Amino acid sequence: MFNGECKAAFNFYAQCLPGQIEVMMNFGESPALDDVLVDYHDRIIYTRLLAGDQTIFGLDTIPERPDNGISGCSVSLNVTSIAETKQIFAALTDGGNIQLPLQAIVWVACFGMLVDRFGRAMNSELQGE
Repeated sequence: MFNGECKAAFNFYAQCLPGQIEVMMNFGESPALDDVLVDYHDRIIYTRLLAGDQTIFGLDTIPERPDNGISGCSVSLNVTSIAETKQIFAALTDGGNIQLPLQAIVWVACFGMLVDRFGRAMNSELQGE
């Protein structure tokens, strides 16, 4: 969930991964239209991004129910080459913070952790090499 940044976040993710936004609907276009203040009609009620064989879903919350961030988990991106891992990791760190630089670890040849510019924890993990 995002606090009004879902559209910007998913456009950013679509560029970084790369991916295709399959659906993006705001509150003003949804059946919830009459249940939400007009000020929030531009917030995203549902979006879906397809990146390879991975799907990421997202939405905005309303100020009365703010999102305090994800705690205890992260979005895991499984990629298939070191070059792709490096490219995606570098793109996602733009405006964010690296928590663990890309490196070989016990279970995979290339792994890194970051918090992106939207405050979302992510890790990139090379599969199959």
